Amino acid sequence: MTVIRAHDRPVAPEQQLRVLIDNVHDYALLLLDPAGHIVSWSADAQTFRGYTANEIIGRHFACFFPPEDVAAGKPARELAIAAAEGRFEEEGWRVRKDGSRFWANVVISATRRESGELEGFAKLVRDVSERHRIEDRFRQVVEAAPNAMVMTSAVGIIELVNTQAECVFGYKRAEMLGQPIEMLVPTRFRGHHPGLRGAFFADPQSRPMGAGRDLYALRKDGSEFPVEIGLNPIETDQGTMVLSAIVDISTRKRLEERFRLVVESAPNAMVMTDRHGMIEMVNAQTERVFGYQRDEMLGRSVEMLVPERFRAAHPGLRGAFFSGSRSRPMGDGYNLYALRKDGSEFPAEIGLNPIETEEGAMVLSAIVDVSDRKHREDGIRAALHEKEVLLGEVHHRVKNNLQIVHSLLDLQSARISDPLALELLRDSQNRIRSMAQIHQTLYGSKDFAKVDFGLFLDSLVPTLIGSYGVDAERIRLSVDVVQVELPIDSAVPCGLVLNELISNALKHAFRPGQDGEITVSLKREAINEVTLCVADDGCGLPDGVEAANTSTLGLQLVTLLTEQLGGALTIHRANPTRFVLRFPIER
Repeated sequence: MTVIRAHDRPVAPEQQLRVLIDNVHDYALLLLDPAGHIVSWSADAQTFRGYTANEIIGRHFACFFPPEDVAAGKPARELAIAAAEGRFEEEGWRVRKDGSRFWANVVISATRRESGELEGFAKLVRDVSERHRIEDRFRQVVEAAPNAMVMTSAVGIIELVNTQAECVFGYKRAEMLGQPIEMLVPTRFRGHHPGLRGAFFADPQSRPMGAGRDLYALRKDGSEFPVEIGLNPIETDQGTMVLSAIVDISTRKRLEERFRLVVESAPNAMVMTDRHGMIEMVNAQTERVFGYQRDEMLGRSVEMLVPERFRAAHPGLRGAFFSGSRSRPMGDGYNLYALRKDGSEFPAEIGLNPIETEEGAMVLSAIVDVSDRKHREDGIRAALHEKEVLLGEVHHRVKNNLQIVHSLLDLQSARISDPLALELLRDSQNRIRSMAQIHQTLYGSKDFAKVDFGLFLDSLVPTLIGSYGVDAERIRLSVDVVQVELPIDSAVPCGLVLNELISNALKHAFRPGQDGEITVSLKREAINEVTLCVADDGCGLPDGVEAANTSTLGLQLVTLLTEQLGGALTIHRANPTRFVLRFPIER
């Protein structure tokens, strides 16, 4: 820049102005006559205008305007304002020599002679296209934001809003721009708002507004709605401003309130804790169950509700839940206990439910005091034990009574010499012994409803062989029984059928001196069906002997008991002789 010193030779005013014009950088400086023709042109003007001084001097400055602005009379209007008010300033589109456009900051100042007569105009033009692009991009981003966006100055004047702000607040854009931000604040909060705004500008940094407080905004129709507001400082040419992102959380508030009401009205104690075990929410039932007031629990560790002997392990269990959170019962298979305010403990069932919140994952625990149920269960267990003892005693007494009858028949047989009568008594004794053996098996069992038929056969077969005096070396007896348990109403008739079939084989299947084998099998052929088979390799059934039409008591009993079992009897008469009984049982 040329510096004019006092000791230098005098410089004409026109030369001084020329030096000043040529040394203004980043701006195009033009001097216009009162009609708007260019009389002087700075060197920097050529850089972003594209014209040389020779090309532009004498032309009207309207050549720098877009055609539509010229047609609208904008150049003349700018000069008229500058002449009337002394100064005109605006930003808008201007045109270079090659026809390209740029965004310009324009200041026009009127110059007057001492007489007050208009001498002309000084016009400063600056290319601010880059700033305009950035600002335009910023405006587009703000405009496209899904939330209401409001930018205000340090004194609380609204400088910018987006379409979503119009939708949320119900105002047109023009109704908000230039107005105090307090127009969007409910009346009851307006008195404090300027102080809060001043505190933000004293330390401007991005943060949520009113952290920890319930915030509300005001619509044009006078209705209020809950909001969340994020504050972001923005540096502009006019100084620091704040861009507020405003979210209407009415729907979320309604859902939260509905959730709170559901939890509050739950019949069980409900306790919500964060991953650190801090109690965030309880319901009225929790106060009743534990004996604490609500404010005595909120913000404290959930371990206060855990008996002291379990507290050390509780944080680890809580951490395990959060590492793989899913709805499930707590301590499945364990007896759980909780601690009341008065120090008493009570048995509890606890259901754990993960809850996702803005503060992170939490767990909602449903706690049920099962003291009454435990007492009832203990009573039921005691009653069941008494019933088991009684049933055991009943089976024991039935077995003893049957043995008494067996002994009476044994005494009676000592007085009888008729072989046929003795045989009939012995058959009756075996039948009674068979029924007594079933009750003996039940008495020694843990389950009084079902008989392990394998154990029953192991004790029945030797007594039958001994009863008929069979030579075990000559007549072999093979038993093949898988583990089959029969209910008592099937076990007694099935035991009597076995008794009759084995007794008949021992008495009639083999001729004197003949060797042979008797086989007994009991299998579950299907889920709800049992097959009993008694076979021998003896001489076979005589002709004319039919199980359904016979005068012998044994086979008559087999037929009647088969009907009682609801089964079907199949007979193979010889080689080998085989009786097959199939009957259903409950699963």
